[in-house]
Amino acid sequence: MSAYSAYFTATQQASRALAATSPAVIDAVLRDLADALLAHADFVLAENARDLARMPATDPRHDRLRLTPERLRGMAQDLRNVAALPSPLGTVLNDKTLANGLQLKKVRVPLGVVGIIYEARPNVTFDSLALCLKTGNACLLKGGSDAAASNAALLEVAGPVLLRHGLPLAAATLLPPERAATEALLLAVGLVDVVIPRGSQGLIDYVRQNARVPVIETGAGVVHTYFDETGDLAKGQAIVANAKTRRVSVCNALDCLLINQNRLADLPALVAPLAAAGVQVFADAAAHAALTGHYPADLLAAASEEHFGTEFLDYKLAIKTVPDLDAALAHIARHGSRHSEAIVSENAAHLDTFLQVVDAAAVYANASTAFTDGAQFGLGAEIGISTQKLHARGPMGLEELTSYKWLVRGTGQVRAS
Repeated sequence: MSAYSAYFTATQQASRALAATSPAVIDAVLRDLADALLAHADFVLAENARDLARMPATDPRHDRLRLTPERLRGMAQDLRNVAALPSPLGTVLNDKTLANGLQLKKVRVPLGVVGIIYEARPNVTFDSLALCLKTGNACLLKGGSDAAASNAALLEVAGPVLLRHGLPLAAATLLPPERAATEALLLAVGLVDVVIPRGSQGLIDYVRQNARVPVIETGAGVVHTYFDETGDLAKGQAIVANAKTRRVSVCNALDCLLINQNRLADLPALVAPLAAAGVQVFADAAAHAALTGHYPADLLAAASEEHFGTEFLDYKLAIKTVPDLDAALAHIARHGSRHSEAIVSENAAHLDTFLQVVDAAAVYANASTAFTDGAQFGLGAEIGISTQKLHARGPMGLEELTSYKWLVRGTGQVRAS
């Protein structure tokens, strides 16, 4: 770890400086970062083009890697959105006075140093920076080599803004893209308070298995939508199309459509918009029979067991026929990743059962899973979508990047026993 200890030590020192920085200064930094990003858009896009040139356009990660003027405007708006949110720091979670006169307050405080490990997602760089600054955390950014030029460009834009407001550059440190930096980060006990991996299941598994510092998992999204026997066809058609085709490379995109066996006659209409988008369908025997002659033959294939439980990140979808709600719940329990799951139904009891029983970070009734997103949930932005249950679950915004401590005021009390 010696080659990287200087990075970690500087970031730890920066975290102490951030903890003493006023919320007004941080909000001004975020607004200026938004302006700087748009002012240097041509530079950032040119550096992003260098990264894109090294990745085949057929790679599922290509869309995540790609920055556009529209996406940069969205990133800038997210910065402004975070600036407009109230700071969670200092929020009193509990306030009481004990019988002995001790006054106790439980208040929100920064985590300290947050390490974020991510792959071909340059937008994560500014999302992480914004949320960490707003919560008084310094961040260690470990992007992948696929996005090395893009990430470096974004930090080059951010640096002068930080310095202009009196913040240390180490408040946001971009680690070298090599694998050794990841290994060092995972072993930085005493210097890093938590590591958050964002990326493939392989990356997440590697971090979980090798980290000696605390980890918050942001898991892969194997996402289902169940079209119930009472599902409204128009609602279902719109929800399925949006969940699958809005952006196929994101973790909340639909991977498997579960359809009640009594609605197979409606399956061709339900997935008709997917054909227009060129979605490859892998259907079980019953669904395949229902789609034959009604879905493009070159886009229709028989499903195998491996298609269920796969996060496609592509224009691909598995379809499974189930006899009832219980079977749908069992399939999700077996193949889901506890990310986002949805039901389309007009049966109030079925909706309530689905919402109560499904074990996922976000569970939807008659809505697209595309909404699992920090900005959509009103969090300003997100640092990831946690699929675990300890500390944080779902889109992680400002509150999820804080811990708490007890403040105890006395008048000379001592404990007798």
